[in-house]
Formats: sequence, structure tokens, C-alpha cells
Amino acid sequence: MTATPVMVSPPKARRVRHERTGWGTVLLFLAPALVLLLIFLVYPTLSTLRMSVDRGLGGNFSRFVGLDNYISLLNTPSFVGSIINNVLWIVFYTTFVILFGLAIAVVAMRVRYESTIKAIVFLPMAIAATALGVIWAFVYATDSNIGLLNALLGVIRIGPISWLGNPSFVNAALIAVGIWGSTGFATVILSAALKGIPTEILEAARTDGANEFQIFWRIIVPMVSLPISVLAVTLIVNVIKLFDIPYVMTQGGPGNASRVIAFEMYKQDFAAGLYGKAAAVAVIMLILLIPVMIFNVRRFRSSAVV
Repeated sequence: MTATPVMVSPPKARRVRHERTGWGTVLLFLAPALVLLLIFLVYPTLSTLRMSVDRGLGGNFSRFVGLDNYISLLNTPSFVGSIINNVLWIVFYTTFVILFGLAIAVVAMRVRYESTIKAIVFLPMAIAATALGVIWAFVYATDSNIGLLNALLGVIRIGPISWLGNPSFVNAALIAVGIWGSTGFATVILSAALKGIPTEILEAARTDGANEFQIFWRIIVPMVSLPISVLAVTLIVNVIKLFDIPYVMTQGGPGNASRVIAFEMYKQDFAAGLYGKAAAVAVIMLILLIPVMIFNVRRFRSSAVV
């Protein structure tokens, strides 16, 4: 007799229990953040948009003027000049802060006193921007008994130079103050990014015969490109809302030579009482920030953080 094979049925597959998303719980946890965003972001933005299309003379928003405030601003030489000055800040301030910060971070990593160097460079960040402006106003003073820079130039028989009174020098002088005050911040950020680079990659490059210049431009810079772009976005945002240094040091002068967009908003608002125009300036600042923020978000989505 042949044994009849017994068919063993396979074990029943375990039923996977799918948990339903509790949207009520999700909304409950998100509610505090959403309420804060609505109160402090969405509502002020919509309110500013509404005020920007009103005359707003003396704070009385009762006369709709459409786009007249924007057209008037674009036809105002001081406002156009403030945009040009902001562009100068974006180009030179951002570029030199990143260059100096990266250079100091790379050099500091190669010496024993790295923490001391970074602490010294970071010191200006501990000074309020208004105090920074007051300090450098004395440095730039034309009186050689007060102004350090003109005193040094006097040793080689040059000057005195009116750094803050000459339209040809004033923006360069103010940008130099901003660079001095922000280089420490860039150094600390980029130093942390550099420490994330695996040492094996650098050693392999040296073994293959790469010199330090090639290592810097072909390995270090590409590997910290994302932190550099994030830092650049942060600096550009700071430039667009820049107000304190020009206000403290020059009051936008001489004439309108050193006005920036935020200072123009202040003048339209508190000095001229044209609150509608001031709101229009704020909206323009927001419009300028939107492409920067979109670039930042796309950069984060397309790259890995070092």
C-alpha cells in the first residue's frame, strides 16, 4: 500500500492592521502652531497688503488708491537708490562675509588655537548693531584725534578722508562695518560644516597628489556648498531688512546716498506720515524675499546636508 501524501495547508498570513490616521489628533497638535502663524504671520501680511493700496495719510486708512503707492515709489529717486544700495550690500557684503568666514575656518582648523581664534572672530556678534554703528562712527571720524582710520592714514601723510560724508565712500564704509560684524558668524557656521567632511577623503586626495589649493576648491568647497548656500540666504535676508547700521551711522546720508529699503520704509512711515507708502515698501521687501526663500527650500530638497 502506498501512503497517501498529506497536503499541509500553508499558515494563514497574518493580517496587517492598518491604523487609521486620526486627523482630529493631528489637528489638535498642530492647532497651537497654526494659531500662532495666523496671528503673527498671515494676518499681518494680509493687513499690510490692504494698507499698501490705501493712502494711509496720518494713519487714516480710508482712501483706496490701488497701485498708486507702488507707482509713486518706483518714480521716487531715493527709493530707486535704496534698491541699488541693497543690491550693493547683497553682492559685496554676502560675498566677502562668506569668503572671509570660509578662509578663517579653514586656517583655524590647522592650528592648535582654533577655539581661541573663532572666539575672537565671533566677538563682534556679541555687540548690538546700534553699538557697532556707534563704535565705527568714531573709527571713521575725520578728526584724527578721534578717528582711528584717519589717524593711521595721517602717519603716511594721507587724509583726512570723510568716509561717511562722501557719497563715493559711504556705502563701501558701511558695508565694511557689516562684513566685520558678520564674519564671525560665517566662520562658526562653516567651521561646523568643515568638521563634517570625512578626513579619509582629504587624505586620499593628498595621497593621489592633490595640493592644498586643489583640495580646497575641488573637495572642500563642493562638500560645504549646501551650508554656504544656506548661509548666503541668511545673509541676504539680513541685508533686505537692514536698517540699524545706516540709521545710526549716516541717517541715510549724505543726502540719500546710503539709504536702504528698510530705511526708506521708516522715512515714509514716521517722518512723512505716509503709512500707505510705507506698507507698499514692506510688501516690496516681502516680494524680494520670496525668490530667496524658494531657492532655499529647493536647495534643501535637492541636496544632502553635510
